[in-house]
Amino acid sequence: AMSAETVIEVHGLTKSFGRFQALRGVDLAVGRGTVHGFLGPNGAGKSTTIRVLLGLLRSDEGSVRVLGADPWADVVALHRRLAYVPGDVSLWPGMTGGEAIDLLGTLRGGLDEARRAELVDRFELDPTKRGRQYSKGNRQKVAIVAALASNVELLILDEPTSGLDPLMERVFQEVIGEAKANGASVLLSSHIMAEVESLADRLSIIRDGRIVQEGTLAELRGQTRTTIHAELSVVPPDEVLVGLHDVHVDGSRLRATVDSLRIGEVMAALTPLGITSLTVEPPSLESLFLRLYDEDAADPGTGR
Repeated sequence: AMSAETVIEVHGLTKSFGRFQALRGVDLAVGRGTVHGFLGPNGAGKSTTIRVLLGLLRSDEGSVRVLGADPWADVVALHRRLAYVPGDVSLWPGMTGGEAIDLLGTLRGGLDEARRAELVDRFELDPTKRGRQYSKGNRQKVAIVAALASNVELLILDEPTSGLDPLMERVFQEVIGEAKANGASVLLSSHIMAEVESLADRLSIIRDGRIVQEGTLAELRGQTRTTIHAELSVVPPDEVLVGLHDVHVDGSRLRATVDSLRIGEVMAALTPLGITSLTVEPPSLESLFLRLYDEDAADPGTGR
């Protein structure tokens, strides 16, 4: 049974295509009213997981509940309560963008007309053009507007902003924030780190068909290192540098990384040396991602 607090619950999900094992025991829980980031390199299993959640693929093993239902058995009923934006939107070539939005909305039991008009405006979309005339970015906008103009409980977004320019990316982030404020839950698969960092309450990172990290941004950042650039009045003595990583000293200038939990004691050690300038860069999701990537790549146990 699924708790009222989760909208997606996946346990031990496996899926193979012939001899290729795409998912090797995925566990994923998305809390109601949260934005859950879903990250991983291409081919890691993000889209396969999402296709199982949407009832487009049947899992081999494991349990999958979406809004309390089985996506394979209850696919029609479920799709009235959720909206999906794929990373590569195909539209009907002869149908206008506006008609496509309306058709997609009808599948979900109708649209909020005022919201639809507002979103068309904010995304600067010309709804009178036909599908074949749209650029990739405009096809994405059609799908995003259609998904967000119906007040669904759950948004499943798989690389939704691919092809959007930075200005539209910002509009997208605002609109997702508004959906969350209205009680929607969001699964956001993305390779755009800034998008996930600004939106996600929790994150799951998938690699080779398994979830390798899961937690809040703060928890995952706690496992990464903060970068410090300091200009000091004196050359730093060696004992200050113990416990720092990637140390570069150039006269009285110091650059190093430090485990995020030890930042306080490092500051205390540097202060007596007369800090004339200091920048502290908190770890980005990207640095965590690259570290996971490098660790896995360097692990002889993976047989790669």
